[in-house]
Amino acid sequence: MLGGRGAGKTRAGAEWVRTQVETPVAKGGARHIALIGETYGAVRQVMIEGPSGILAISPPDFRPSFLPSRNLLVWPNGAKAQVFSAERPDTLRGPQFDAAWCDELAKWRNDDATWDMLQFGLRLGQHPRQVITTTPRPTALIKRLLADRNCFVSRAATEDNRENLAPGFMEKVVARYQGTQLGRQELLGEMVDEETDALWSTALMARQRCKTLPVLERVLVALDPPASSGPKADACGIVVLALGVDNLAYILDDCTVQGLGPTGWAKRVVAAYRDYHASCLVGEVNQGGELVREIVLREAPDIVFRPVRAKVGKMLRAEPVAALYERGLVFHHGEFEKLEEEMCSYVGHGQSPDRLDALVWGLTWLMLKPNKPSAPKMRRL
Repeated sequence: MLGGRGAGKTRAGAEWVRTQVETPVAKGGARHIALIGETYGAVRQVMIEGPSGILAISPPDFRPSFLPSRNLLVWPNGAKAQVFSAERPDTLRGPQFDAAWCDELAKWRNDDATWDMLQFGLRLGQHPRQVITTTPRPTALIKRLLADRNCFVSRAATEDNRENLAPGFMEKVVARYQGTQLGRQELLGEMVDEETDALWSTALMARQRCKTLPVLERVLVALDPPASSGPKADACGIVVLALGVDNLAYILDDCTVQGLGPTGWAKRVVAAYRDYHASCLVGEVNQGGELVREIVLREAPDIVFRPVRAKVGKMLRAEPVAALYERGLVFHHGEFEKLEEEMCSYVGHGQSPDRLDALVWGLTWLMLKPNKPSAPKMRRL
């Protein structure tokens, strides 16, 4: 099932599992089930114990017992479901199943390896089967499954589940993202293909993601200021990044704001600087020149400000930064959906990629423009 945020995918998956367990084996029911999520925590918190999880939708007289220490669900009729994490594909070696529920497959970091191990284990019963519930992303595995003639696809948009969602969510979130590329993916459950000319891809983003950080040697805030203010003005790109002791760069946060005047976005810049104990603010001064420096330093005179000025186009500036990702030198500590959408969709024209601009300025300063004296050189006289 492909669906948007809040489209009821989890409940659909949990109901499917309950149906498999309640159906007698002679009629195609399942007794050995695999529950696989992005992490062990995701399986437990969403698929099992969540408000739409297996425990919540099970009737009192047929409610399974959850044994967290064994990562196991056991139903009154003896059916069992084992919990697995896509972070550890090898744990699927050995066990065998007649059914499986895979949640948020498009977010799995080791999607191919985990999926392959699961297929080897689906060898019980007369008709082993599996259900996938996910918001679609154009990963290689998702595309391959959608092209498989044995794969049946159903879709649900966020709107389809309106009665179970908070009114504020529908009014604010849907209104904000409706009609955008991210909205088509996250609200309508559509597969949005990537721009082939973009410098980054979804697969690259998934590869260059981390959950832990090394000791950080230096933290900086990168700023791409807007030329004007108001609801229709460009956003103020604010990205926090750091250099680790391992000489790798880490993206820590995307604090970008839109619609604020100079004083408003300057306060956000200062807040990010303080919150992350940054040692430097790198900001573009093409728009407004020294005015940018004055606006920020008026809010916080102690900030170390380093101006940068664009001399080439956005794509030319971004290419060496994209190469850093390809070489495995930059990691995202978490997911930054709006930033990553800009990275995977910008092809040199269209709406200004303000988040991407800030990222490029920061990584250029941090990784491509070392502030250290050059090595001694010999010159022929």
